[in-house]
Amino acid sequence: MIRYEIYPSAFGELGIAASETGLVGIDLQAGKRPLPVKQDWQRGATALTDLAAAQLQAYFSGERQAFDLPLDAAGTPFQQSVWRALCAIPYGETRNYRELAETIGNPKAVRAVARANGANPLSVVVPCHRVIGSDGTLTGYAGGLEMKARLLALEGALIG
Repeated sequence: MIRYEIYPSAFGELGIAASETGLVGIDLQAGKRPLPVKQDWQRGATALTDLAAAQLQAYFSGERQAFDLPLDAAGTPFQQSVWRALCAIPYGETRNYRELAETIGNPKAVRAVARANGANPLSVVVPCHRVIGSDGTLTGYAGGLEMKARLLALEGALIG
């Protein structure tokens, strides 16, 4: 069973959903893609959604740079490989899609990497906001480019 809750944060409301084994979704509710609540999900906080909310609050206040949360995001093996590579991008640093494709050992899959990045269901915790265009500019983000810029500024990432 999936349970979810909506939490306030300094960056806007967060929808956080968890299975019995890990987080399945985290989204900024004001973004282009709020948490996609399914009909069989039940609203109500769990220990894991509360823990995720607390870690995200600490991140937003500059007190946390990494997350220690069990993840249970559904995705293809390719998407999972991209999401693992996203988690390896250090706080305050950025990568472009080509670098990410090279990291997963598939340098010609730049567009597929971009699609997998865009399909990331665990916003912020799986830091897709750290991926920028090859020219150093901000590119699409489900939370909107303004939110992406805010997250990168919070981390002190320099953007071209």
